[in-house]
Amino acid sequence: MVMEATVSPFPDDVEALKALLATATQRADDAEAKLANAHARESATEAVIAHLKLQIAKLRREQYGASAERTRRLLDQMELQLEDLEADAAEDDLVAEVAAAKTATVTAFERKRPVRKPFPEHLPRERVVVPAPCSCPACGGGRLSKLGEDVTETLEVIPRAWKVIQTVREKFSCRDCEKITQPPAPFHVVPRGWAGPSFLAMLLFEKYGQH
Repeated sequence: MVMEATVSPFPDDVEALKALLATATQRADDAEAKLANAHARESATEAVIAHLKLQIAKLRREQYGASAERTRRLLDQMELQLEDLEADAAEDDLVAEVAAAKTATVTAFERKRPVRKPFPEHLPRERVVVPAPCSCPACGGGRLSKLGEDVTETLEVIPRAWKVIQTVREKFSCRDCEKITQPPAPFHVVPRGWAGPSFLAMLLFEKYGQH
């Protein structure tokens, strides 16, 4: 009986085996990078869609008015969903970048973030500086040199400032005829009312102007 020789699919030469292993590793890295790019692209698309849906919901609220509490809850929910998607997209970006660094044939996916218009220049700016580290977190050295800074702007509203206006009407007595005089009482929108015009305007707007 004649025994058939088994032919190995791998070469016997060590250098050839190394080259074959390197090629296989390169292909695996390329496949990993392409897959990471696909995940990053999908996450970015989901984040953009969520961002656009949120903008549309806000525009509709401004145009047609709010059915108040329900609309606010919906917008808050969409904001949280967008934050989660942004975090996932950022994580997938990092994974794609790390995977692309292993290969020279696949370029890392670069996410295009929505461009936000800057706030108007006439709005006052309050500069809040985050305390810098006192030492290098990597080596513990204390000789730190400032290279620059990143500035993130957020829009904030100052809460209503309440005040009580005291309208003083001084009384005078005439030394000649002893007649007492006093300026007339100021005009009130509501007779004997305690609310000022601006306060009443705010109440009316919140009750009728947003529905």
